[in-house]
Amino acid sequence: MNQELLRIVDNIAKDKNIDKESVFHDLEDAMASAVRKHFGDHESQIVVRIDRKTGQINVTRNGQPIDIRQLGRIPAQTAKQVMIQRIRADERESIYSEYIQKKGQVVNGTAVRYEAGALLVSLGHSVEGIMPKTEQIAGQTHRPGERIRCLILDVTQESSQVKILLSRTHPDFIRGLFESEVPEIAEGVIEIKALAREAGYRTKVAVASTDERVDPVGACVGLRGSRIKNIVDELGGEKIDIVRWSESSQVLVSNALMPAKVSEIALCLELGKATVVVTEDQLSLAIGKHGQNVRLAARLSGWDIEILTPDEYNEAVEILTKAVSSIEGTQEILVDKLLALGVVSVADLADVGVEPLVEELRLDKALAERLVAVAAEQARQLEEKAKQRKAQQRMADQAAAEQGGVGA
Repeated sequence: MNQELLRIVDNIAKDKNIDKESVFHDLEDAMASAVRKHFGDHESQIVVRIDRKTGQINVTRNGQPIDIRQLGRIPAQTAKQVMIQRIRADERESIYSEYIQKKGQVVNGTAVRYEAGALLVSLGHSVEGIMPKTEQIAGQTHRPGERIRCLILDVTQESSQVKILLSRTHPDFIRGLFESEVPEIAEGVIEIKALAREAGYRTKVAVASTDERVDPVGACVGLRGSRIKNIVDELGGEKIDIVRWSESSQVLVSNALMPAKVSEIALCLELGKATVVVTEDQLSLAIGKHGQNVRLAARLSGWDIEILTPDEYNEAVEILTKAVSSIEGTQEILVDKLLALGVVSVADLADVGVEPLVEELRLDKALAERLVAVAAEQARQLEEKAKQRKAQQRMADQAAAEQGGVGA
C-alpha cells in the first residue's frame, strides 16, 4: 500500500504537471480534514506526515497516534473530496504559471472542434486554449486533428478554470513566425522595427539590421524565397511585403508604399501628414486594392499619407498660390516656405492653423489669421464642388443603368 501510494503521487504529479511535493501536501491536508471531521473537534491539533521515501502515513491527534484505516468510510470519502479539490486547484495554478510565461509567444497546437464559432485548440497535457472567431483568419477553417500554430494572446485565472486566449490575427503572431523562421531575428541581428497587418489579406514588415554585412530584407525572404514561403503558407496565402526600415521619414514612407515607385514626398510635421506624388501608372499600385496598400503604409510609417498624381499636386499648389496671393501683404516666397513646411493645399493651410505660421515662418499674427481664414473658405468651396461632382456622377451612372435596362 505504501509503495502504491508513492506510485499514485508520482502519476498524479506527471499527469497533472504538478510538483510532487504539492501532491504530498494536498494528501496530508485532505487526511487532516477527514480526521478533524470524524472527531468533530476543530480545536484538536491534527498532524499528518507521509514519508516521502517509504510512503508510510503517520497521524497524530494532540500528540497521540491514530490508525487512519480504522476511521471508516465517511472520513475516507471526505479525504477524497478534499484531495480532488486541492489537486484541481494545484493543476489550475500549474497551468496558469506555465502559460502566463508564454504570453506573447507562438505555440503549436492541435485543432479540436468549433464551439459557437470559437476554435478549441489542444496545447498538450489536457490543456486547451480558445480562439474566438475575431482572432481567426477570415476564410480559414481547421479540421479536428490538424496541426495549428497560434499566438498566446492572454491568460486569465477564473474561479474554476484557466482561460488561454489564442490568436492568429494579432500582429505579434507575424513577429513570432518571423522569429521561428529567420534565425537572424531570434538572435537579434535583424530587428522588426514596425509591422502593419490586415489579417488574411496583407502584411507590411519594416526590418533593420544591426550588422551592415547582413541584408535584412534578403535574410527574411531567404534563399529563393524559402523563409517567406513558409510564413505565407502558414497564413494561408496572406501577402507579405518586407521593406527596409529607415530613420528618415521620407525614405520610410517611400519604402512602405512599395511596390509602387514614389516621385516626390512632402512631409508636414504639424499635421503628421505625408503628401506623396506618384505618376499615373503607379497610382493604382500606391493606393492598392480597396486602399489597402496606402492604408498599411500609413500604419507602418506612422504618417497620414495622401496620394496625388503630378497634375493633382500642381493643381493643389496653384490654388494655394492664388489664395496666398489674394491677401495683401504677402510675398511670392511665402508659397515656397509653405511648401517647405509640407503645406501643399488650402486644406493643409486651414488645418495647420495660425500658430505654426507665426512660430515657424515668423509671420505677423494678423496676417497668419487672414491666411488661414481665406484657406478655410477656399477649402470649403472645393469640398462643396467635389460633393456636387460626385452627386452628378451618381445620377449619370444611375440614368445610364436605367437606360440600359430599358434597352434590354
